[in-house]
Amino acid sequence: MASPEAPAVNATGAVPSPVPDVTASTSHWVMLLKPELLFFDAQVIFGALTVIWLGAHGSLRRPPSAAPAESEDKDKKKKSKEDEQFTEGLTASDAIMFPILAGAVLIGLYYLLEWLKDPNLLNKILRGYMSVAGIAGLGKLSGDALEILTSFIFPSVWSDRNNRLYYIDPERRAQVLVDPTADQAVIIEKKSPFPGVFSSVPLPTGINRLAWEIRHLFTEKWTVRLAAHGVGSFKSQIKFNHLLGFLVSIAITAAYHLVEWHMLSNILGAAMCYAAFGMLSPTSFGIGTAVLWGLFFYDIVMVFYTPFMITVAKKVDAPIKLVFKSSSGFSMLGLGDIVVPGLLMALALRFDLYMFYKRQIQYQPIDASSEQPSTADQVDATLTQFKRAKAPFVESEGQWGNRFWTTKLGHLMPNPACGAVRAATAFPKPYFYASVAGYALGMVFTLTMLQVFRHGQPALLYLVPGVTGSVWLTGLLRGELKDVWGYTEDGSLDTKDVLVTLDANGDEVKKSAADKDGKESKDGDKGEKKEEKKDEEEKKTSDEYDVVLFSIKAPRPKPPKSV
Repeated sequence: MASPEAPAVNATGAVPSPVPDVTASTSHWVMLLKPELLFFDAQVIFGALTVIWLGAHGSLRRPPSAAPAESEDKDKKKKSKEDEQFTEGLTASDAIMFPILAGAVLIGLYYLLEWLKDPNLLNKILRGYMSVAGIAGLGKLSGDALEILTSFIFPSVWSDRNNRLYYIDPERRAQVLVDPTADQAVIIEKKSPFPGVFSSVPLPTGINRLAWEIRHLFTEKWTVRLAAHGVGSFKSQIKFNHLLGFLVSIAITAAYHLVEWHMLSNILGAAMCYAAFGMLSPTSFGIGTAVLWGLFFYDIVMVFYTPFMITVAKKVDAPIKLVFKSSSGFSMLGLGDIVVPGLLMALALRFDLYMFYKRQIQYQPIDASSEQPSTADQVDATLTQFKRAKAPFVESEGQWGNRFWTTKLGHLMPNPACGAVRAATAFPKPYFYASVAGYALGMVFTLTMLQVFRHGQPALLYLVPGVTGSVWLTGLLRGELKDVWGYTEDGSLDTKDVLVTLDANGDEVKKSAADKDGKESKDGDKGEKKEEKKDEEEKKTSDEYDVVLFSIKAPRPKPPKSV
């Protein structure tokens, strides 16, 4: 409860805040301006937006407007293709099913608590179940956090005060200076694996060699294989940081059961939100908006017209909410108030990335007679078709450290010469920032109404209009409503080598070679299937087979190349 006088609040709909001890004559509006209350409300809003920001950026993957990065490694290429697909994409029917299922679960918990009288047994079961689910999310969050930390210590590029770029080359164990003003474009210079001023610190040969080995340990991928005869086999690539993250998740989860500290519960809750952003997708803005508005009405009914939500939130003690405490009370924010609008906000960020790469699409003129690309100088009246060429996708892995080390002090954007860094971290984000503003405004209204009416408020009553309205309004003001409505993550937009016809404004008006594109895609799939079939046949014809296998293989560090 927020205070002895304040009502308790639901775990998925309302957000209670601490209520200072004030006299009855004190106006609600005067109370809202108290510095302590303003600071506490800002803490709640900042905490929620931090989880959403991390989860949205963690959900970034190749948009359909970008071409896959070329890779000769067949396993890596296959794994990358699998990572581009979400585990679960919402459908239009979910707009109806989500409120029904959520209501059924909530009502079931309510009557179960009434029947048990003592919620301790149910809390133990829920805490155990949520802890197991939280280990996976916390392992992912911890591993990604360690990856970002590693990129700050061992970036692949950094810039000096003169905007000269130094690329750290692990194969040569040296740094390559790229100076566009010099006669020689590439000069091998520094021998340290560290960036910035640290690269000029002289290190003993043994220490320097150890530093390169540590860099190799934290940046190279390991191959994990599991196999059991008659059961199946599993093969994947991980990094050392992923193993460390898994160990961290187990330690935090164990501490959560041993120590009564609300911050550990908050960490587990935030981790589950982070994992949800990476596994779930609203599929499109239309479906996402419909789902949010369905839960909008569900939240209002459950908070204002039934005792279910508030009763369950008061009695359930599990990592299903974020708790913020102060000297005058505490506030709870349900994970549903983060995940539900956060899914659409994450979609908005991925749409920003989609639009960024869409603007880089180039149309190469095709000669109708030869169907071969020609240069712009050779364009004439016979050329009516164009080949749509997408820019290659740049992974965000390791780019946050590169952005830090290539951005001048006092500036927000990295060195203009670092195109990959800009594409991965500094692309324009108008829709995401608009949704962040809408979410923050909705939270302000929620917290204000909570203090004015002194009753638990359904947060989605304010968050859903704020988030959905900000996204669609941004599309209207930017003249991109057609793109917003047509964007989908069901895979239908992910085409390649398409021949299109452009109108006088340079916009696509027709896909004149859809059948050809479909044929090329099928041919590509057939080629992959043939390779997989060939590998399976080789395994079958082998003289030996794996009965039980568990192995972790790491690439052996190569001796430095001669300069």
